[in-house]
Amino acid sequence: MEFSKSNPVVYDQKGGEESTFQRTSSNEGDIEEVGNLHRSLNNRQVQWIAIGGSIGTALFVSIAWGLTAGGPGSLFLAFFFYSCVIGSINSGIAEMTVFMPVSGSFLRYAGVWVDEAFGFMAGWNFFLYEAILIPFEISALCLVLQFWRDDIPVWAVCLGCIVLYGLINAFAVGWYGEAEFWLSSGKVILILILFSFTFITMVGGNPQHDAYGFRYWKTPGAFAESVTTGSLGKFQGFLGSLWVAAWTVCGPEYIAMISAEAVYPRVTIKQAFKTVYWRFGFFFILGALCVGILVPYNDETLLNVLDTQGTATGAASPYIIAMQNLGVGGLPHLVNALLVTSIFSAGNTYCYMATRSLYSLSLQRQAPKFLRRTSKSGIPWLCFGITMVFPFLSFLQVSANSAQAIKWLINLVTASQVLNYVIMGTTYIFFFRALKAQGIDRRTLPYRGWCQPYVNIFGLIFVSIIVVVQGYSVFLPGNWDVGTFFTYYTMIFVCILLFGFWKIFKKTKFVRPEEADLVWEKPAIDAYEASIDPPLGLWEDIWVSTLEVLRIKKRSVHHV
Repeated sequence: MEFSKSNPVVYDQKGGEESTFQRTSSNEGDIEEVGNLHRSLNNRQVQWIAIGGSIGTALFVSIAWGLTAGGPGSLFLAFFFYSCVIGSINSGIAEMTVFMPVSGSFLRYAGVWVDEAFGFMAGWNFFLYEAILIPFEISALCLVLQFWRDDIPVWAVCLGCIVLYGLINAFAVGWYGEAEFWLSSGKVILILILFSFTFITMVGGNPQHDAYGFRYWKTPGAFAESVTTGSLGKFQGFLGSLWVAAWTVCGPEYIAMISAEAVYPRVTIKQAFKTVYWRFGFFFILGALCVGILVPYNDETLLNVLDTQGTATGAASPYIIAMQNLGVGGLPHLVNALLVTSIFSAGNTYCYMATRSLYSLSLQRQAPKFLRRTSKSGIPWLCFGITMVFPFLSFLQVSANSAQAIKWLINLVTASQVLNYVIMGTTYIFFFRALKAQGIDRRTLPYRGWCQPYVNIFGLIFVSIIVVVQGYSVFLPGNWDVGTFFTYYTMIFVCILLFGFWKIFKKTKFVRPEEADLVWEKPAIDAYEASIDPPLGLWEDIWVSTLEVLRIKKRSVHHV
């Protein structure tokens, strides 16, 4: 069947039914739907979500654990190495997502190209991880606000976050995209401020006129010892920094998950994935370098805050501690204010991701069918309603005793993030084999990862090692602790049980390469992209949006 731009044919994702939609500009805010979700995220929003969506408080605060564990040298090397590992995984997930930008992305690829049981495991692992992170971020926000005063009602902060998350995510995906555009802008501004602060102060631009440079790399040294002493202790210090990097460095999964709601995904999502490499270098690797320059790994203030408060408050940020050590006033308050927006943005992103992952499970018949229902604006409102139950767990923070329950929950899903990359890497191997078995030349794909499948295998090997070995210290003599053991390994056991349950219950089989469905929703996506104009470039899109805002303000003033 043929289609033209004036009257394209689209295949509904649920049953192959034909439908027709009008020609639409991909720069408009209301884009026709493919399936039930609407492609309403424009290029500007997609690129900014890619740049700032994965940057959370870990880069500004929790990174302190990596510094104290291994020292500045280990921290820098750990972030550099892990960024290379996730960059390798990114190359594979980018190829799959740009080729088939469907709802649920890699969660559904796992079920369609690997094994239904593998997809079931992937979907529920991701949903539980994202959903449980929402109350954790709200709780962190309550604690960061205590930087200014400790009498702010916790219940009011929790309720305010829940209401705002509801308003942003309940009506249209464009609201989420616009909110994340501005919140991500705040993160980028914060990073630029902190990097500038590091450079200016290290060359002597501080109240003490102390050009300290790389002093702390010499005294107390670049590499700290951990667990034991000597070379082995320094290597274990590096591993401690590497585990922090594994918690901090992320991003490809979030780009993949928005692909079903992005305009012209084979252009916008492709560009977003390409930014991952320089973003890892600029934000994460350079961020690790700056932290190692500003504060020694044995700083008394840092160690005291970590021992008494952990990294739940802005006071544990190496940047804020460095500002206080140097006598820089005012700036810590600005940094803490931007930290508040970063934490709020992280919680907002987790709401979106949890909702879409539950929706994708329903599409794959691995969650109740009624969860497929969407609003007129393309929001899976029943999935959203279930997701919004989780933020109410943040009210446990009101009670000091109950607050421990949130920490316990987040500890249980710690391994989930790295498991996501194991799932992506494994899925790509099956995808690559299917392309080869079905005679599809990878050079015809809209995006082709470099040196595949070897780059992906490199990433897969190391994320697999990390997810298994990251809790090694608990097995050392005298270090056994049940709570720590479950922190590192609970989700591994949960994923094995999820996979085994669906495998036995549904009697599923691994997908043979020659039988993998590489057509799937491709006709609908091809027809959609053929029916619209290509998207504006990033800076052109930002300029046009700015002009539209100025026109609205001008009209409002004229009306008054």
